[in-house]
Amino acid sequence: MEINGQTVNEVKRYEELGLSPELMKALDKKGYAVATPVQSGAIPFFMDWRDVIAKAPTGTGKTFAFGIPMVEHVDPGQKEVQGLVLAPTRELAIQIQEELRDLCEFKEGVKVVVLYGGAPIEKQIKELKNGPQIVVATPGRLMDHMKRRTVRLDKVETVVLDEADRMLDMGFIRDVTRILDQIKHRKNIGMFSATISREVMDISWVYQRDPAEITVQADIQNKPDIDQFRIEVDRGAKAELMVQLLIHGGYERGIAFCNTKNMTDRLSGLLKMNGIKCEAIHGDIQQSAREKSLSRFREGKFQVLVATDVAARGLDIDDVDVVFNYDVPDENEYYVHRIGRTGRAKRHGVAYTFISGVTEDLRMDQIVKGTRNNVKKLKYAKGTLSEL
Repeated sequence: MEINGQTVNEVKRYEELGLSPELMKALDKKGYAVATPVQSGAIPFFMDWRDVIAKAPTGTGKTFAFGIPMVEHVDPGQKEVQGLVLAPTRELAIQIQEELRDLCEFKEGVKVVVLYGGAPIEKQIKELKNGPQIVVATPGRLMDHMKRRTVRLDKVETVVLDEADRMLDMGFIRDVTRILDQIKHRKNIGMFSATISREVMDISWVYQRDPAEITVQADIQNKPDIDQFRIEVDRGAKAELMVQLLIHGGYERGIAFCNTKNMTDRLSGLLKMNGIKCEAIHGDIQQSAREKSLSRFREGKFQVLVATDVAARGLDIDDVDVVFNYDVPDENEYYVHRIGRTGRAKRHGVAYTFISGVTEDLRMDQIVKGTRNNVKKLKYAKGTLSEL
């Protein structure tokens, strides 16, 4: 890990970070004792109200890196919004809220509310009237509440942009800047991202003051333990191959990614025809149904979640055994985020990418070169899997 350009290899326990008994009790309940590199790097600066810009791989504990100091700084006696987290997707916003609520479990009086589109705004307005100290929101829905004057941000002290690169890539830069411009009395801003794009740096230059820069490389200590395979397979045999891998691999929980909503639905249907319990989520499915599917998946009610990339960010499920790239992703970054759904929390994971045709083969070559991952080559033909 690098902090302000200096290499730091020190491993810290949470008890060394000067946290309150309430936070330590919450961490103990979750079984956490040692801070991840991004947490040990960011938490001290956040506790001192410093601006932070952090680059760290997916699955390295970024939420607790900003969540712990945000919860520590909150005054339970004040019923105004004091901490704001912006996230690019509804799924990620919901997950952040759940993790922050876990941290608040023993800090009496602290409330966390999540705001996102696709859900009844009246219910969110009612929750805001109860005086939450922390709000997690997607930019578009937060702007809706600001226009309705149903949320006040004049007392916000800490603002965090989580998955900042993705949020700006999705076209939220105007909403983000408008929101930041309304928070006049903020004390610090945190920006957390898997990659630091030019757009992220532009926001940092305008809104941050001498930020602490933290970079966590995907080295042997924090890089997920994932065996990666690319499999040459005829397009018409992809579903058959996936069923065989699920059966013979003994995987209890997997995620399959497709590039389109239509393919997501088709694959879900094919898997069900082959006796695989699965459900699909994508942008055309109602938010309430998507949340229900995600909850059922976490509870182990079905084996495979089939999803578009809308779900690649924000899914924080530690025990996913396997990821299938049923379609080769369009961007190198999508590949990283997809396979990052497995191999979390020091567990071993497996990722398979199905290659059908020259175009997908070339695209996968670019991914391997760009991500520098070790991806083994296999071939599936006539019901047999062999090495190339």
